[in-house]
Amino acid sequence: MALIEGFRVQNYRALQDVTLGKISYQDKTRPLTPLSVVIGKNGAGKSTLFDAFGFVADCLNYDVETACDLKQRGGFERLRSAGSQEPLSFAVYYREGPGERPITYELSINMDKSGRPFVISEVLKQRRKGQKHGQPYPFLRLHHGKGKVWAGEEAWESREGEEDPAMTTVELTDLRQLGIATLGTLKEHPRIMRFRDFLKGWYLSYFYPDAARNLPPAGPQKHLNIHGDNIGNVVQFMERDHKSRFRSVLKRIADKIPGISYISTSVTDDKRVLLKFNDGAFHDPFFAQQMSDGTLKIFTYLLMLEDPEAPPFICIEEPENGIYHKLLETLAFEFRNHATGRKDDSQIFVTTHQPYFVDALGPDEVWILEKGPDGYSHLKRASDLELVKNLAAEGLPLGGLWYSDYLEGAQ
Repeated sequence: MALIEGFRVQNYRALQDVTLGKISYQDKTRPLTPLSVVIGKNGAGKSTLFDAFGFVADCLNYDVETACDLKQRGGFERLRSAGSQEPLSFAVYYREGPGERPITYELSINMDKSGRPFVISEVLKQRRKGQKHGQPYPFLRLHHGKGKVWAGEEAWESREGEEDPAMTTVELTDLRQLGIATLGTLKEHPRIMRFRDFLKGWYLSYFYPDAARNLPPAGPQKHLNIHGDNIGNVVQFMERDHKSRFRSVLKRIADKIPGISYISTSVTDDKRVLLKFNDGAFHDPFFAQQMSDGTLKIFTYLLMLEDPEAPPFICIEEPENGIYHKLLETLAFEFRNHATGRKDDSQIFVTTHQPYFVDALGPDEVWILEKGPDGYSHLKRASDLELVKNLAAEGLPLGGLWYSDYLEGAQ
C-alpha cells in the first residue's frame, strides 16, 4: 500500500506554508499515519487544506489552468495567498510500500505575462539504493517545460566525465500540462508512471445525500463517483462481478447501520436502479429516496471501504454531518481498520469539527489547524503537545480534551 508520509502547501489561500507530516529534509519528524484527521474551528482552513489535495490531483486530471478555474476556486489570483507574489508550491513525500525508498514530488505554479497559470517547475526524486543520507537523486527535473528525465528503474552511477545513458533532455510543448501527465504514459519511465497512477487514483469525497437519492440509469459501475449519485450502479457491479462476497458485504454494512436488516437493489422498467433498505419492522422496503441523510452517508462510506480496488488515498470532508453522534466513533474505527488492514487498502484523510469522532482517535492521528494573528493557518500535531499526550495516555479521550479547550490554543 502506497503511503503519503508528508504533504507541504505554500501560498495557497490561507495556507502560506503548512506541512502535514514529514517531508524529505525533516529526519526527526514523524510521518503521517494511515488515518489522519484535521480538526479546527470554522474558518481555520480545513476546507482549504482538503482542497489543496484536490487541486494537485486536478492539475494532473485536467491541467493547471483548468484546475485553478474550477468554480470552487475561481482562478489563480483567488488561490494565491493574500499579499504574496510567490508561486503556489506543493510537495508530496510518499513511499510505494513499507520499506521502500521515499519519493518526493515537487510542483510550482505561477502566472505568465498574459495572466495565465503555468508550471514553473516539476521535480520527482528518490534516493539511490543503499543511500541513507544526502540529496535524493532526481529522475524528473523540469523548469519552464525544459529539463531532464531519467529512464529505467534505478539511477545510474556515473563516473566523472562519463555521460549518463539513462538521461534524456526533454521540452514540453504545453506549459499548462504536468510533465508527469505526458512522460508517465511512456513505458521507459516506470517510476514516473507509478507516481502518475498513484496521484490519478486519489479520491476526494464530495458526497451529499440528495445526490444519492437520484435514480441513475441502470448499468454496473466499478467505483463511487465523487458525489455518490451512482450508489445503485456500484452495488449492481458488486452483485454482478463479486457474487461470492456481495451478500456478505451488504450484510456487514446493514449490521452496522442501526435499524437496517437488509439492503438490496432492483431495476425499474425504464432501466433505473433502486436501492432498497429493509428495516425489519415493515414488510415492504424503504427506498433510498425515503432514507435519512445519516443512513445514506453511513451506507455510502462503508460501501466505499468495500471497493475491491480501493483508491490509494481517500479524502473525506466533515463526514459527521447528518450522522447520529453515537455512530461517529464506529465510523472512525471503520476508517482506521480500513487504512491499517489489508495490503491494498487506502490511506484516509479526514477533516472534522465533531469531538465524538475525535474520541476514537490517538494523538498521532490528530492535527490541529488554527488561524494565526497574521491571518494564515498554522498546523500542529496533537501528540506534539506534552500535556495532551499525557492526558491521552491516562485514558482521557481526545474529543473531550478538544471540547474542553486543551487542544486549540495549546503550545
